[in-house]
Amino acid sequence: MKILVTGAVGFIGMHVAQRLLVAGNRVRGLDNINEYYDVRLKHYRLAVLQKYENFDFIRLDLKEREAVANLFNQERYDVVIHLAAQAGVRYSLEAPFEYVDSNLVGFMAVLEGVRAQGCKHLIYASSSSVYGANSKVPFEEEDRIDEPVSLYAATKAANELMAQSYASLYKIPTTGLRFFTVYGPAGRPDMAPWLFTEAILSEKPIRVFNNGEMYRDFTYIDDIVDGVEQVMHQVPSGCSLHRLLNIGRGRPVPLMDFIGAIESALGKKATKIFADMQPGDVPRTFASTEKLHALSGYSPSVKVEEGVKKFATWYTEEWLPYSQRQIARD
Repeated sequence: MKILVTGAVGFIGMHVAQRLLVAGNRVRGLDNINEYYDVRLKHYRLAVLQKYENFDFIRLDLKEREAVANLFNQERYDVVIHLAAQAGVRYSLEAPFEYVDSNLVGFMAVLEGVRAQGCKHLIYASSSSVYGANSKVPFEEEDRIDEPVSLYAATKAANELMAQSYASLYKIPTTGLRFFTVYGPAGRPDMAPWLFTEAILSEKPIRVFNNGEMYRDFTYIDDIVDGVEQVMHQVPSGCSLHRLLNIGRGRPVPLMDFIGAIESALGKKATKIFADMQPGDVPRTFASTEKLHALSGYSPSVKVEEGVKKFATWYTEEWLPYSQRQIARD
């Protein structure tokens, strides 16, 4: 198949694109390679994908509407997997217009491109953040999402409404995936696994918010990619062409246990500074994955201890040498 993956040098995007390439699909990756975090990591991911002959890459910002329209005019894709977005709950407090440009204007450009050219299945990234401070657990797709606690969450909720309208108006089979906390090799430097690992190895203290009373549905990247690949082949049909699915491990992990797993993997203890909850954050995430399992057989299998060890090994044996070589070249 011909597949467009936006956000292809993002964390989830790289792993999804790689899985599709290994399966023999032709993949076009799109990314703007912005400077939200260390671009060396994005170039590392791009280099991974460029080893495959069936991959080609275009550097493009989705808010450039005319350029995006031209992209879709050049080629028709069987599947579009839209993962590009301005990520990060906390950063949305500092740079709100980045979220408007990427998550609203950019998503609109993709919807218009798909409307003009068509595709068999549009898959896009939503987020567990849409559930806000929901105290009912586990989070289910039918729960209310009209009380977001961050602008990031609000843009993702808006994406779901935009996709619903386009699926209804233009008969576009569309699936929105509400990703829960994803971690693993080549993960994001602004997320807890990377921040904690980096600090512990540097013998610096880590900040533990809400005094450690946090729970996250940590899901290893390979399990997430399994789910995306399975969903890709389950095209919506019938009366409603738009569906929403949680994608997570379905087992919230206490943050202190997750920190313990990192300490064990690194063989070093963390110095902890306990702090209050940050604005826009929530104390618990917990995915109900019954719908996804019923649809595709999705069944995440990687235990936290195993996944954390794989991340720690990648970070120490692959990322640190790579980043140091890049610094030396600069």
